[in-house]
Amino acid sequence: MSGPVHRAGSPVVWFEVMGQDADRLQDFYGELLGWRFARREPFPYGRVAPLGGGIAGGIGRAPAGSPGWTTFYTRVSDLEASMARATALGAGVLMEIQELRSRRIAVITDPEGRPLGLCADPLRA
Repeated sequence: MSGPVHRAGSPVVWFEVMGQDADRLQDFYGELLGWRFARREPFPYGRVAPLGGGIAGGIGRAPAGSPGWTTFYTRVSDLEASMARATALGAGVLMEIQELRSRRIAVITDPEGRPLGLCADPLRA
């Protein structure tokens, strides 16, 4: 690759694979790539930490009615503003904003239908 490289304004901080059979997906990726998952009971979700570089991520069950996705999450400073801007730019919404213990997340689609995760620090009261 030639030419200048520019720094990303919103860094990639997480990857995610979501489908209907979380155990089967975790077994597949675990066997294929040597990943070991920390499961979060009672949720059908397993987290994997990077060894020797890379980013952390998770594999779990997609929301009911969703076929699932494979995506990455970028950190944004204002999740609501980013969602509004994304939809104004032609994005669809796969998952509305969810409040988790460690962050707030949402999943949108780009104008061609590919998923993109957005995340922000939790709201502080």
